[in-house]
Amino acid sequence: MAKLVLVRHGKSEWNALGKWTGKTDVDLALEGIEEAQKAGIAIQDIEIHSAYTSSLKRAKDTLKHLKSTLEKNDFNDTHHEALDERDYGVYTGKNKWQVKEEVGEEEFQKIRRGWDTHIPEGETLKDVYERVMPYFKETILQELINGKNVLVVSHGNTLRAIIKDIEGLDENQICEMEVGTGEVHCYDIDDRGSFLGKEIRVGEGDPPRP
Repeated sequence: MAKLVLVRHGKSEWNALGKWTGKTDVDLALEGIEEAQKAGIAIQDIEIHSAYTSSLKRAKDTLKHLKSTLEKNDFNDTHHEALDERDYGVYTGKNKWQVKEEVGEEEFQKIRRGWDTHIPEGETLKDVYERVMPYFKETILQELINGKNVLVVSHGNTLRAIIKDIEGLDENQICEMEVGTGEVHCYDIDDRGSFLGKEIRVGEGDPPRP
């Protein structure tokens, strides 16, 4: 059995401002650095064999600060564009709460969490899923099948795409899921790549949530 550890990057400067960030490369806020460190503390009992991040700075910096808390942190890490955040197209850089006022609650929720809601010049969650999962299955899943514990530090929509596949969630269920900044989802994976169990470790001082 292997462990798959999914961590959303710590709060970024644009997260703090309520802006849709997407593929824009922004720094972590101070709170985000602290969240990254707490995520590392939450998984100190797991020996990580390899790590994967997106190509974006906020994910790579989260991994850097997370690793600083681990006793065994000499594992290799790889970054890849397949794990990048969803492209929010014309909404990139806009304040999400102002957009909510403009388009209304129902449309806002479709834009923010919908499975196949079109955004001009952007991606749907379905598009993200179709981008992420081939890379996940060809690389990360193979390590898990071989008994290696793998850490993935990425973005809310990227992780939701992976979670949808692992847990076998339908389109409505994944629309209701949110992964908080710095949140840690730990999965048990068997030697066939099947999902056995899960717990959520939020951070330092927080008990696991089954």
